[in-house]
Amino acid sequence: MDGGQIEIELHTSLESIPREMWDACACPEVAEGGRPNDPFTTHRFLSALEESGSVGPGTGWQPRYLTAKTEGHLIAVAPLYAKSHSQGEYVFDHNWAHAYENAGGRYYPKLQVAVPFSPVTGRRFLTRPGFEAAGQAALVQGLVQVGADNELSGAHITFCTPQEAEAGREMGLLHRTGQQFHWVNDSYGGFDDFLAALSSRKRKNIRKERKQAQAFGGEIVSVSGDDIKPEHWDAMWRFYQDTGARKWGSPYLKRAFFDIAHQTLRDDILLVFAVREEMPVAGAMNVIGRETLFGRYWGCVEHHPCLHFELCYYQAIDFAIANGLATVEAGAQGEHKLARGYLPVETHSLHWIRDPGFRDAVGNYLDAERKAVSEEIEVLTSWGPFRNEPQEDHE
Repeated sequence: MDGGQIEIELHTSLESIPREMWDACACPEVAEGGRPNDPFTTHRFLSALEESGSVGPGTGWQPRYLTAKTEGHLIAVAPLYAKSHSQGEYVFDHNWAHAYENAGGRYYPKLQVAVPFSPVTGRRFLTRPGFEAAGQAALVQGLVQVGADNELSGAHITFCTPQEAEAGREMGLLHRTGQQFHWVNDSYGGFDDFLAALSSRKRKNIRKERKQAQAFGGEIVSVSGDDIKPEHWDAMWRFYQDTGARKWGSPYLKRAFFDIAHQTLRDDILLVFAVREEMPVAGAMNVIGRETLFGRYWGCVEHHPCLHFELCYYQAIDFAIANGLATVEAGAQGEHKLARGYLPVETHSLHWIRDPGFRDAVGNYLDAERKAVSEEIEVLTSWGPFRNEPQEDHE
């Protein structure tokens, strides 16, 4: 479909973009019913980040949402932020920033098309059906123009889809790959069917871990939707603070995010708790998509053997199988996930660098990095936990 002449605009708040217009680009599939493919780019999720103060003044994530219109109709949007640091991105460019500034340049602020604090693959150039090519091209051109007009060091599109990565390369953007570990549902009828696909040693190890975890002295409880109560968010905030303080120094999300999530996001959320003597002692927060369960946050106030694996990985697999979900994405990093049935997959990002010399240097680095990532994924996959021979005896 021909988009005609397209107008690009920047917005400093989602309040200026009606929810139904944003979501018509971000999740048009919900018009037919059901969940969005990607809950993280919905108006309600991004609004919760903004309204809670998790992004905005003082955070280093200044909203600059990008929209494209033709003949007065919104055809494409992008979650764009002006960044004054490189935290909360999970596609790290700290070395680029150091090199750029050591050479006398100013790396920050930079532009970032991303879902803050969420290393989750999804569309970043969100278009209405029928305007995919025109909308995507307009957003990329607008992004580059904003960066060039403001003499910024660059613009970065992180955790985009493979299709967007290919289109971005064709438009002259630099392409970077990384890796995560995802679990794939091979039409399993239950957790035991999944175990049966593993080698004997891995199968025994997982059974041992689940037994150890479930012997912590309480029960494991999952809640979603209207079953989530305010006290569940209180517990999850305690766990999130603990993990955030240990990993990042201070949590990215504000407490108000969890209060807003209770009002607007609880149908998108699965919380899994380890409860002992009526008190949650550990918990994991997941986001539910149409085909994928996205593991996001974990924390605890008591340490018990293998409880992290149970709440974050095995309970997620149980939920995915029971609800017919195709995949579980368990977040960034973690080769320990391999032994638990999560295999390495490529992630993608795109980059525009304004300075030609620096762009060439980064491009050469990315060529070598992509090759190294591909080789590592191949090696790790060969070490995976699944049986090599279908006829291997089961227990």
